[in-house]
Amino acid sequence: MKIGVVGTRGGWSSELLADTVAARTGYRLLVDMEQVCLDLDAGAARFQGVDLAGLDGLIVKKIGARYSPDLLDRLELLRFLAERGLPIFSSPLSIMRVLDRLSCTVTLRLGGIPMPPTTITESVDEALAAVGRYGEAVFKPLFTSKARGMTVIAEGPAAREAVEAFHAENPIMYLQQKIELPGQDLGIVFLGGEYMTTYARCGTGAWNTTTESGGKYAPAVPSPEALAVAQKAQALFDLDFTCVDVVETAAGPVVFEVSAFGGFRGIQEACGLDAAAMYTDYVMEKIRGS
Repeated sequence: MKIGVVGTRGGWSSELLADTVAARTGYRLLVDMEQVCLDLDAGAARFQGVDLAGLDGLIVKKIGARYSPDLLDRLELLRFLAERGLPIFSSPLSIMRVLDRLSCTVTLRLGGIPMPPTTITESVDEALAAVGRYGEAVFKPLFTSKARGMTVIAEGPAAREAVEAFHAENPIMYLQQKIELPGQDLGIVFLGGEYMTTYARCGTGAWNTTTESGGKYAPAVPSPEALAVAQKAQALFDLDFTCVDVVETAAGPVVFEVSAFGGFRGIQEACGLDAAAMYTDYVMEKIRGS
């Protein structure tokens, strides 16, 4: 069985998944989308002499080293292959819906998922008004991970300058009321729509708990309410592997986002589970079944 892994060369989780697939199948191919050439007339997508359309399947672990709108175009290349019958995990269309923070948020809110109060605007004045309502807001780029590019802006005399600086880099501003974390937030993981495990990201004093800001992984057990909300949230996207970021507040669980890529290291370090092996076995079973 020939299964390729779309990922980043040298990336820990990408290399781990490619190694795991190779151990299971005897075939290793880690696909860097920068090097893929799609020939629409021939119906071929070539990577280092390999036509991806001839594989038995593809697993998308990472679509690029850094989030950007360009990644949506890479997913379009994969969508062509998926529409032509190549099994891809997760579906490129499903990944598109979570990769863009605004698309993910709209889907979650339309699905009745509790989230922090959120404002989206291209107007500096409207953004300032939202900061005034929230008291303190987290401004988030639409394409980012691990809190990169995010900034906290509080109401006050310096707010306009800070908003204008963010707006210069992000014409569409996405901002949420800053939620006080109870020392941690949760990554609730699902495989094939079924609950897999939960890990916590524990903060070390920064406003966020990401590992980029010094956060540490720890085992965790979600409340029944948090698990139910996460289950409902991930079901909106039909992803094969996903991690739902949830914080348990005094008013109940709140979802930050749904991810198609994260979780491998947290699952391993906090829960002692081999997510790469579990995901590979799941994919192989799905391919055999089809």
